[in-house]
Amino acid sequence: MPEPHDPLDALLDLLDLERIERDIFRGESRSALVPRVFGGQVAAQALVAAGRTVPEDRLAHSLHAYFLRPGDPGAPIVYTVDRIRDGRSFTTRRVVAVQHGQPIFHLSASFQAYEEGLDHQAGMPDAPDPESLPTAAEMLPRHLPEEIASRLVEARAAVDLRYADTPPWGSVGERREPRSQVWFRTNGKLADDHLLHVCLATYVSDMTLLDSVLLAHGRGGWALGDVVGASLDHAMWFHRPFRADEWLLYDQESPSASAGRGLGQARIWTRDGKLAISVIQEGVVRVPRS
Repeated sequence: MPEPHDPLDALLDLLDLERIERDIFRGESRSALVPRVFGGQVAAQALVAAGRTVPEDRLAHSLHAYFLRPGDPGAPIVYTVDRIRDGRSFTTRRVVAVQHGQPIFHLSASFQAYEEGLDHQAGMPDAPDPESLPTAAEMLPRHLPEEIASRLVEARAAVDLRYADTPPWGSVGERREPRSQVWFRTNGKLADDHLLHVCLATYVSDMTLLDSVLLAHGRGGWALGDVVGASLDHAMWFHRPFRADEWLLYDQESPSASAGRGLGQARIWTRDGKLAISVIQEGVVRVPRS
């Protein structure tokens, strides 16, 4: 079967896992900018696997994951789902992703039947309108070598991602407040499928969360090679309904970096000010030895 030419169609194909057995799924791999599978892809595929074993009235409300080994972009990934619990209100699933006989990723996810309850939230931070910001195709060539910029644009072509400020690789050597904002949405409309929108937000959430760590130290990041990094763990809480094909503000900051690790925490807001998602991630952030 020929590969889809549209980048969003290709991404949706990547997330459409093959069911091998009742609770076993297989997904294809795709190379990232570095010679391993992009962590957001593995997390999103694992959540797809978990969600396909859950009743349709149960919506994903949280995930907690560990990245155990680098994924091989040349091999498929097998996802095994354990049905940990099916309660009256909550459903819990555990997913292990395996390549070459070894686990590379572990996910626990919880799903809940909708119910009314107490409701409050923090206020949305100020941010420029997304339409006033340059696209990735416009901005990346200004700050990165042509080959790296074109590879980044191609890797992110399914998503319209716009930085509110200069990204870390655009201000190398300049120490800044460890905070970063990006707007994002898919480059195309999506079906009305709650799990699909949650999985696509999970995919994007791994793209920029550790940028704020780099800003505090004037480092350009993985693309420029002045740091070596990889995701270690990732947690998300889905608070309110949202659509991944409508603008979402990803407000990120880093409260700490030490011992070769950096912590990023973030909130994701709908354009009309609803707090949709909270995210926390820790990653390896090492300065290469000369």
